[in-house]
Amino acid sequence: MPLFDLPLAKLKTYKAPDNEPKDFDAFWKRTLGEAADKATEPRFERVDSDAYQLVDVYDLTFSGYDGQPVRGWFIEPAGNTKKLPCFVTFIGYGGGRSLPIDHVAPAIAGFANLVMDTRGQGSVWAPGDTPDNVPPGLNSNAQFPGYMTRGIESADSYYYRRVFADAVRAVHTAAAHERVDAKRIAVTGVRQGGGITLAAAGLVGKQAKLCMPDVPYLCHYRRACELVDTAPYNEISQYLKTHRGKVEQVFNTLAYFDGVNFAKRITARSLFNVGLMETASPPSTIFAAYNNVAGRKDMNLYEYNHHDGGGVFQIEARLAYARKHL
Repeated sequence: MPLFDLPLAKLKTYKAPDNEPKDFDAFWKRTLGEAADKATEPRFERVDSDAYQLVDVYDLTFSGYDGQPVRGWFIEPAGNTKKLPCFVTFIGYGGGRSLPIDHVAPAIAGFANLVMDTRGQGSVWAPGDTPDNVPPGLNSNAQFPGYMTRGIESADSYYYRRVFADAVRAVHTAAAHERVDAKRIAVTGVRQGGGITLAAAGLVGKQAKLCMPDVPYLCHYRRACELVDTAPYNEISQYLKTHRGKVEQVFNTLAYFDGVNFAKRITARSLFNVGLMETASPPSTIFAAYNNVAGRKDMNLYEYNHHDGGGVFQIEARLAYARKHL
C-alpha cells in the first residue's frame, strides 16, 4: 500500500475535532473507584520451569474491573532482590497473555515486566486465560465479529471500559510490588496494546513515568472508520452498516474511549512510532493522539512500513529509551 494519508508536514500538526464528553473525567473516576473498592490482594505464583534460567517468572492474578480476576505474568531478572523499574505491558488485538517466553525482553535489559492478559481475547498466536465477565444488568449487545463492538451502544457496557479499568489496576498492582520502584513505571504495548497504553497513561497520571505506545489502535475512531476498511475498525463500520440509525450513538460512546482524549491527560514522557503506509491504524489517527500529548515526547517514523511499525527495531528502541529515561 503506498502513502495514502495526509502528507507528513500536515501529520505533524494534525488535530482531531474535539469530541470529549463533558462527563469524561467523572465517568472514569466512577469506573475506577468501583474497581478499587472491590480489589483484593494479587497472587504471584512462582513458575518452575527449565525454560527460564535467566529470569524469574510468576503467574499473576489481580483484581480488574468490578473486582473481577485478571491473569498476567510478572517477570524479573533471576535472583533479583532490588526494587527495579517496571514495564506494564498490554497485548495486541486478538491476543492474550501468551506464554512468558514472549515477554522476557524487558527482563533481559534489567527491568521487571508485568504483562496484563486481555479479557476475553486469545488466539493461536497468543492464547489468553481471562474471561470477559459482563456484569449483570449491563447490556452487552451483539458484536460484529469481535470486541470493537461489544456493548458499543453505551459507555457503561462498552468492552473497553472493562479493559481500561483492568489496565489501571495492572499499573497499581505493579506499583505495589515489593521489588518494583513505584516511581519508575513504564506503560507500553503494540497496536491494541498501544491504545490501552494511552488510556492507562492518561488515567494513572504521574504514576506512569514513561508511556510507549507502538502503532496504537483506539484513536480518532471516526476518521479511522471513514478512511480505511481494514480490521479492526471495519468491525465498527460493518456494525453501523447494519444498525443504520445508531451512528451518532456509537461515536458518542467511543468518545469515552478515544486515545486522543486520554492523550491530553498524559504526564509521562512518551515515545510513539508509526508506519506511514499503515492501513490498520492510519497515521493521522496516531498523530492526532501524539499531537495532544502536552509533555515531552518523541516519534519514531518508519516511512515504508505498515502495521508492523518498527517491529524488532522498535523493541530495541523502547528498551534503549527506557534505559535513558526510566
